[in-house]
Amino acid sequence: MSVVVIIPARYASTRLPGKALADINGKPMIVHVLRRAELARGVDRVLVATDDERIAVAVEREGGEALMTSPSHVSGTDRIAEVASSLAADVIVNVQGDLPMLEPGYVEAAIAALEPARDGNGEAAPPVPSMSTLATALAPGEAERTQVVKVVRDRFGDALYFSRSPIPWGVAPEDAVAGDAPVALRHVGLYAYRRPFLLGLAKLAPTPLERAERLEQLRVLEHGQSIRVALVEASPAMVEVDTPEDLERVRALFQTRPVREGVGSANLRERHG
Repeated sequence: MSVVVIIPARYASTRLPGKALADINGKPMIVHVLRRAELARGVDRVLVATDDERIAVAVEREGGEALMTSPSHVSGTDRIAEVASSLAADVIVNVQGDLPMLEPGYVEAAIAALEPARDGNGEAAPPVPSMSTLATALAPGEAERTQVVKVVRDRFGDALYFSRSPIPWGVAPEDAVAGDAPVALRHVGLYAYRRPFLLGLAKLAPTPLERAERLEQLRVLEHGQSIRVALVEASPAMVEVDTPEDLERVRALFQTRPVREGVGSANLRERHG
């Protein structure tokens, strides 16, 4: 199974314009994301998909691979689908370009989640999923925050619903007992797709729940498709850089918590052929 990680990146950003090129420890943020993704085992290729030549130049200057895409895309999914349409990969992983301290194990977990699963009683699960994502435990106070996307799963680990509101109603995460009550989890916005599924998804129009919640993954559920949700351990350093405050927090983390440098594109190809 061949796996390609695609990192969508654009220069425009409502709250932090040009954040992909923001300097962190002497390198643009997008380069840090690239290097962290390259550390994931089982990945054959990592590239950046962008519509901005400044980002492409910054990536290529550091020995990374960047492909130019249409400037008309309204979402990262559309951007990676354009690139994926020209690739022969079996699996495409979508890693957001604002995760400079990405945990490589998260990429591995999303890929592994595309394998068949069984419930706790050994009963065969539904068909092998075509799409996967990640979730971790909610921290105290996060259930009420609309910035934190919540997800609830069925017994096979597939998503039942994603929401910015507290779900399920009347059950606090700290009060729920595993196996006794449904537990909401914090969604981690990293996705793995089987390539044909991704190409089909990009052709679908936005759906009502997707528009209401402003969550693109609901389009998949509204079309009756499944999303396998793998559990990962929370990583305090896994900061999504969305604001100037987030950027300063990450810069401080780089000073206090050394991050291993990536292996580089040449070594990655040598490692995986």
